[in-house]
Amino acid sequence: MTGTPLQRYRATAERAANQVIASYSTSFGAATRLFGRRHRQHIRNIYALVRVADELVDGVAAGAGLALGEQEASLARFVAETHRAMDSGYSSDLVIHAFACTARECGITLELVDPFFASMRSDLAEQRSLDRDEHDAYVYGSAEVVGLMCLRVFVKGRCYSPEETERLEAGARALGAAFQDINFLRDLAEDTGQLSRSYLGAAGRLDTAARDSWIGQIRDQLRTADEAVRLLPRDARIAVRSATALFAEVVDRIERTSVEELYQRRVSVPNSVKALLIGRVVASGWLVRA
Repeated sequence: MTGTPLQRYRATAERAANQVIASYSTSFGAATRLFGRRHRQHIRNIYALVRVADELVDGVAAGAGLALGEQEASLARFVAETHRAMDSGYSSDLVIHAFACTARECGITLELVDPFFASMRSDLAEQRSLDRDEHDAYVYGSAEVVGLMCLRVFVKGRCYSPEETERLEAGARALGAAFQDINFLRDLAEDTGQLSRSYLGAAGRLDTAARDSWIGQIRDQLRTADEAVRLLPRDARIAVRSATALFAEVVDRIERTSVEELYQRRVSVPNSVKALLIGRVVASGWLVRA
């Protein structure tokens, strides 16, 4: 391995971030290969940090025997180290170091990072049942700002008009929110049965009408996002459209699943269908390019 000690350390940190992605989501890891070379590693660095924080509050720390106060202290240390690394450009935590390199190069600031950690911190409550305002605030921090972080990567070095920037940011937020609400619907069994959380309304279990209302909102968000995707650089467009196609398929399958079943099992898409959907997006991208 060549380069300065800091360059070698960064390369090692980014391999660690890639391993986090590969360990927790093979589908997402494969999807990131569709990004252009200048985006790919940055997106992995962002999602590795997000995944580690998410695992901390979703039971890993508790599974290690940490009491609630210790879990809160562990998250606080993680947040403080992220702040320090974003400021200095270095962390002894490899995943945080990889993220900080991306943040510093792509203009990701605490304005986006801190709302994310605020949502993660709220997940440490022993029981959670969110009303609509609380849901919207949580989704902004847990998902919409992550979409905005990715957007900072995609638009780095490019010029957009204020109107185009507004459309891109609205699309990034809409896509993040849609992905989050889709996961809330598909994770009803785990969230309610294992984590004692209710993200989609404080009135108790969803009925079919409420489920369908959320699906309608998600599809509106996906349409908003699709309009913005056209403004993205070409080397980001296919990957984002592929992810959107996969989640749209999940929505269709959720709609065909009874609410009672949603509280018993997680809806998923077979690998063969994923490959077909991604293949269609890639093929259409090449046709447009031609």
